[in-house]
Amino acid sequence: MVVELKQWSAAYRFEGNPDLVVVPGMAGPPKLHPVKQVRGYVEYLLDFTRSLEFTHDAVAGVAYLHNALDPGAVADLEGYTMDRSGRLFTGADRGALRQHLLSRLAPGVSGVDAADELLGSKVAPSKQLLRVAAAEIRDREQFRLVGEQQEAVDLVLHQVKQAKAGNSKRVVVVTGGPGSGKSVIALSLLGELSRKGQTVLHATGSRSFTQTLRKVAGHRAPRVQSMFKYFNQFMAAEPNDLDVLILDEAHRIRETSVDRYTRAELRTGRLQVDELIAAARVPVFLLDQHQVVRPGEMGSLEEITRHAERLGLDVMTIALDAQFRCGGSAEYVRWVQQLLGLDDAGVIDWAGDEGFQVIVADTPEEMEQLLAARREEGYSARMSAGYCWPWSKKPASDGSLVRDVHIGDWARPWNVPGDRAVGDAPPAALWATEPGGFGQVGCIYTAQGFEYDWSGVIIGPDLVWRDGAFRSDRSANKDPDFRNSTRVSDADFDRLVRNVYKVLLTRGMVGTVLYATDDETRQQLRRLICRE
Repeated sequence: MVVELKQWSAAYRFEGNPDLVVVPGMAGPPKLHPVKQVRGYVEYLLDFTRSLEFTHDAVAGVAYLHNALDPGAVADLEGYTMDRSGRLFTGADRGALRQHLLSRLAPGVSGVDAADELLGSKVAPSKQLLRVAAAEIRDREQFRLVGEQQEAVDLVLHQVKQAKAGNSKRVVVVTGGPGSGKSVIALSLLGELSRKGQTVLHATGSRSFTQTLRKVAGHRAPRVQSMFKYFNQFMAAEPNDLDVLILDEAHRIRETSVDRYTRAELRTGRLQVDELIAAARVPVFLLDQHQVVRPGEMGSLEEITRHAERLGLDVMTIALDAQFRCGGSAEYVRWVQQLLGLDDAGVIDWAGDEGFQVIVADTPEEMEQLLAARREEGYSARMSAGYCWPWSKKPASDGSLVRDVHIGDWARPWNVPGDRAVGDAPPAALWATEPGGFGQVGCIYTAQGFEYDWSGVIIGPDLVWRDGAFRSDRSANKDPDFRNSTRVSDADFDRLVRNVYKVLLTRGMVGTVLYATDDETRQQLRRLICRE
């Protein structure tokens, strides 16, 4: 039995919307109807807990508003559709709740065995976002939105409805850390708005991310591929040509859309964020400000808000606090931010989390062996590294990938640089999702936006531990985007390289294996992390 406790003594519908409610005295945006919230948790358990895979009728949910003693104060909530996975009880009908619990829970039977089975259940690898993108567009129920994810979707849908009704324009920004569900929200919106007959497109600034979405979502229906665009494809768009433009990974927005292929008449110097806001009646930006990793990326909440306000537009900001990647370990994400100096709280020891493992390897060979063992257990795994080694863009004379990443006697190739597979190695865009990607080392540009169960991260010599903190070493970095010191200052490089490692270190959903090429850095990681 899943029980959602609410201290609310009163609540009413938000502007007539049955899915959203307003609670008097509670600040912030409207809240999700508690029945819809608990139903999401029930569905999430059923989808991701192996021991419950074939026993769907064994799980039920209730929302209990124990402080609501006046039925009239919550009358707006009573008419909501209820079923086994979601029912509503208040303090005024406590007896009915007791009877419901007695009808679901076996009398006189210990729950120890059932509890052990539930707590010890293998958590099935989450439904990988990109592997079910096609099903998500056709059938939204393939994804279960939990809590504030569903709230975010409902709030965006409400903004779209209000903008259309008032013939107005609205800007929405959804912020959240790694794994908080931004891309799940984006695809849910795409599927829902499409079914509602709204003109909607999805866009990103990532070649790998967009190509993978196109491949998966358009596998059976190639026409679906046209719904996935790039940020720089709206230079000539008519104002408000779309009802909604969903801008996933919006932290990758560039200063302008101009590149070497841009026609002369479009080289106006117009800001890319201006093009994106203009293109739709409701542009929806989804971003994580700590994932700005390349020079010229301008997708921050401050930049978007500043530009929208200059245009006289209001901005609704939706902050996602939950964290579902990294095994649901918000502690691990916070620890990574502190480790890299992205949080003022200072570096602390990794205290451990039973839901997420962190291991320091003594050698790259050990790191790879640990990951290979996890793959034998049925988990997905990838190795990635900071851009600290040259990258051969052409195969070796025998047609194989050149083993550019050398650490002692250990050597592995970078991921395939192009759009064609090389042997068993998949194209760059599919490195994170195709099984053959394990044999290569991924870089920030192929790892960002993706997730896998186990993440092996090589911290290269461009970020080393000295005098109680990480210090960046620009001379050790081989990324062509960082070569021009007049375009990228040392301070900018330091900020960007820390964000690079923050992204790489938060790709894993079950665990991370760390290896640092620098001895002092590796020793410090051992001191901070007990060997698990």
